[in-house]
Amino acid sequence: MANVTVSGLKLGDKIIQDVHTPLGSLLFHKGRVILQRDLEILQAFLITQVAVERPEDRLKAQEIEEGSESVTPAVATPASLSFYEQYEKMVSLVRRAFKSAIVNDIPVLELRSQLELLIDQIAQYNVLTFSPHQMKEQEYMYHNAVLVALTSYMLAKWKGMPQKELMQVALAGLLHDIGNAKVDPDLLFKPTVLTREETEEIRRHTTYGYNLLKNLASINEGVKRTALQHHEKIDGSGYPLGVKSEQIHPYAKIVAVADIFHAMTLNRTFKKAASPYLVLEQLAEESFGKLDVDCVRTFIHRVTQFHNGMVVRLNDGRMGEIVFSDHHHPTRPWVSVKGQIINLVHERHLFIQEILN
Repeated sequence: MANVTVSGLKLGDKIIQDVHTPLGSLLFHKGRVILQRDLEILQAFLITQVAVERPEDRLKAQEIEEGSESVTPAVATPASLSFYEQYEKMVSLVRRAFKSAIVNDIPVLELRSQLELLIDQIAQYNVLTFSPHQMKEQEYMYHNAVLVALTSYMLAKWKGMPQKELMQVALAGLLHDIGNAKVDPDLLFKPTVLTREETEEIRRHTTYGYNLLKNLASINEGVKRTALQHHEKIDGSGYPLGVKSEQIHPYAKIVAVADIFHAMTLNRTFKKAASPYLVLEQLAEESFGKLDVDCVRTFIHRVTQFHNGMVVRLNDGRMGEIVFSDHHHPTRPWVSVKGQIINLVHERHLFIQEILN
């Protein structure tokens, strides 16, 4: 262990004590491995010293351990894996499920079991700040499925749905785009504008998905209808059937909000990730006539709660921390940048580009 000045930090150093901003907010958890961006954040917040462990320290400890009496290593059980490890297992299983769905074989029970293990640790999941490690843009569809499942579960819980339905809502989120398994991959990842015929084929993923799920006894009707209806709109302007609010299943209304949020905040082959706060503003605008208003209001209210102290980067490149959130304008908090308070309600040309912790 060593206290090292920020100028003396090296990439790969491991932080072994929590690091806080001058205002006392948590900047980095202990255990974080220093990357180039982290050095920039530490400098921006005028942090002078950080307690770290270096790779050579770990190597020495390993050499000492190897020289001592051997100990049988513990075997990791599924339940002992970290949230990120469970998440990666879920993504891997979804990837396989999409491939097997091509021949109408979906391992629902296996998917549900892994989803339950992941949800057991959902307290570690933050909708605004969670980011998959090294996500390939071609893997978007699988990551989107898992993230929509987690967010749909949380939104259903926030809305007060019965406990017995929460896992079904999560499954609805996980399987909402399973019909894409039947769509030509060249269309799904086409970087240029789709023709009318290509757009119609992409939209058929809703009916493809419903047909894949409709005969499965291990999921309820809400999961099946979500695959069909997650692109329907409250005013009847959606697809594939153009049904209106009262005909759209409650699961589909929840999943629609989660799907739009993650579709816009994940990198895709034809579109880079947008600021989550800007996406929340867009969701608020689209809720009138398009999305379920109660779902959107609940979602925005809950994901923007308790975020004072969060470290953020503004669209002009400056870094600061949230010091006050106005419930009337939850996507435009006050941000402290080197002691200057910026009220994003008044500074409309500025917005939160990225959440850093």
